[in-house]
Amino acid sequence: MKARYQFRFYPTDQQQQSLAQLFGCVRVVWNDALAICKQSEKLPSNNDLQKLVITQAKKTDERSWLSDVSNIPLQQSVADLGVAYKNFFDSLKGKRKGKKVGTPKFKKKIGRQSARFRIGGFSLKGDEVYLAKIGNVKPIWSRSLPSSPTSVTVIKDCANRYFLSFVVEVNPVQVDAKNQSIGIDLGIKTFAVMSNGEKSESPDYSKLDRKIRKLQKKLARQPKDSKRRNLTRIQIAKLHNTIADTRKDFLHKLSTKIVSENQTIVLEDLNVVGLVKNRRLARSISLQGWRDFRTLCQAKSEKLGRDFRITSRWEPTSQVCSECGYKWGKLDLKVRSVKCLNCGVEHDRDENAAKNINKVGIGHCHDSKWAHRQNQTTLVASVNEASRITAPKGAVSMSIDEQ
Repeated sequence: MKARYQFRFYPTDQQQQSLAQLFGCVRVVWNDALAICKQSEKLPSNNDLQKLVITQAKKTDERSWLSDVSNIPLQQSVADLGVAYKNFFDSLKGKRKGKKVGTPKFKKKIGRQSARFRIGGFSLKGDEVYLAKIGNVKPIWSRSLPSSPTSVTVIKDCANRYFLSFVVEVNPVQVDAKNQSIGIDLGIKTFAVMSNGEKSESPDYSKLDRKIRKLQKKLARQPKDSKRRNLTRIQIAKLHNTIADTRKDFLHKLSTKIVSENQTIVLEDLNVVGLVKNRRLARSISLQGWRDFRTLCQAKSEKLGRDFRITSRWEPTSQVCSECGYKWGKLDLKVRSVKCLNCGVEHDRDENAAKNINKVGIGHCHDSKWAHRQNQTTLVASVNEASRITAPKGAVSMSIDEQ
């Protein structure tokens, strides 16, 4: 399986100019190829596009400066456009899973810039990396590469930071798990509540978020294309990157811990699109990165040979007692603990949901009448009859957490 290793590096002033020229050439080739595709009745092949926007364009006075940079990133830019169109058509036909993908768009000068080198355009020399027509750059190696990279992408983000992103082949590693299975309930203040009682608090982004809001108001008052506006934009980008880096570090550490300690990991399929419609919680939900956490757990499960499962979003995990299966119905969000009068056990709301997610995921219980056919859990599970009993009004004692 393939993995990506990313390292930061600090180019010299001359290398920054060369990289800026490279990013500009890659962007122009993409935009020229996209313009041809939009004007053509039939989508041209990658070879035809490369001849038009690279080979023939270099012979003209308007695009002669394309010869000043390596040819490999330019070819990769055309190949990326072909992949973008393929993803669009597959999404349009329903062949591609996930969110609908739109048509490729023209690239701008501002924002994230990148250029990808394949084998032949880069080489590793000790602690340095040679890039064609750029020179040797020295990344900050935080770890060693497990194998020889097949490609490297040079990235410049909105905060003017430079990174080298290597794609390498890694072999799945077999590591013995401490626990058989674990269910995870995701939240906002407490990011993850596990079925074994462990809790993981979410990082506090409130201070950085307030700074971003203040600077965005300042940015709105500044004249466009002014130097001060550009400086403010960079400040906002740096704060956004700080939040993203903090979240990424937190999610990586948590997902690594969970996957390495458990053989089966069960998450609930959350309707994030519906949840963010609540204007009071939309910003907090967007900062959590629930989908990124799910993606990391899934990828690391494949790497370590774990069993990763997703339960249906229609499972009533917060409406059923995890001890006896008694169903008490929907709970208000402010209700944080519930006492079941059927068995007398008092539950923390999130921990009870995590236990039910774990049971449904491993097939110990399953309420089929709540699950849509296409959202059924992966395992065929036996129905727990006790969980299908509807509780009468007033049959549940609830206590509200003052916090």
